[in-house]
Amino acid sequence: MANSPQAKKRARQNEKRFAVNKARRSRIRTFLRKAEEAIASGDKEAATAAVRAVQPELMRGVTKGVYHKNTAARKMSRLSARVKALG
Repeated sequence: MANSPQAKKRARQNEKRFAVNKARRSRIRTFLRKAEEAIASGDKEAATAAVRAVQPELMRGVTKGVYHKNTAARKMSRLSARVKALG
């Protein structure tokens, strides 16, 4: 348990940051799930639109520190390849 005032404040800040990051991660995962479902349905137009919607969300996660840059790039690459294969 935190004893010093500085450690107590840091603990409070960590809780707030954890909540914000959790919500952000959840939002990104929702977009990813929608893209996965669109790809699974086989509809190329819907899949393309879903992947286009995912990209800014993923990149926002990168700038906010939720995801690593390479992780987001890998996810986008794999999604794009799967959409391309639908053709």
